[in-house]
Amino acid sequence: MKSSGSRTMSTLGLAGFLLVLVAVLGAQAQPPSSKLPGRKPDSREPWDAFLGRAAHYAIGREYSVRHPSSVVFLDNVNLYSIVKRGKLGDPERLSEFVRRLRPDITDTRLLVLFELKPDDEESRSEGREQVERYLAALNEAVDPGKQLVRGTGFEGTLFLEFENGGALWKLSWRTPEPGVTLYRWSYRCKKPGASWKERAAQKEEEVPREEVEQRGELAEQAIRAAYEGCERPKGFQGQVYLPAECR
Repeated sequence: MKSSGSRTMSTLGLAGFLLVLVAVLGAQAQPPSSKLPGRKPDSREPWDAFLGRAAHYAIGREYSVRHPSSVVFLDNVNLYSIVKRGKLGDPERLSEFVRRLRPDITDTRLLVLFELKPDDEESRSEGREQVERYLAALNEAVDPGKQLVRGTGFEGTLFLEFENGGALWKLSWRTPEPGVTLYRWSYRCKKPGASWKERAAQKEEEVPREEVEQRGELAEQAIRAAYEGCERPKGFQGQVYLPAECR
């Protein structure tokens, strides 16, 4: 009986270990891939993953632009590197199960953290849980006086105009609760001769799937070029209006 009980406890312990491992890896998991028209011929990526990646890039870069004196880490940097490079404490205090996690925006001067999610209740709840996990892990590793908290007050809007009077895409984001920034893409149909500001006041619609399939790659390249000060991508005849121009 004693041996059987020990085996049962071992089994439960192993099951718990696996659940923790799955949860940690799941936070970094990429969506399942599928063919996306409009990308390069050999590219495989889900349709909604494109919109998410473009939004993450634009919102992360915009945070960095607004806080030029901060040390800002975006979602390509893990917790271990954030603690080490941000000089917050001892990264070795992070467990093996959390050190590879990557928050979307971490500011190690202001000591705040944001997670970016699509603007719906399920994603908002997921973002809240991720923020709690990141902060719990980070604050176990940082030095006294360097505890991180949930960021607030971060919002903005940018527009992509594909040609004069043509399709107008809008990316907007808000932080309705500390640490969770929600983003949304919307669309204004063509109205030749109207300015982008006039069309921005039009009724917003969901971005048509065919629009994303046709212009998805171009939109991402145009946003990157606008923030990096590069030449606009070939085939893009429109304009990117960054948040500073939209306020």
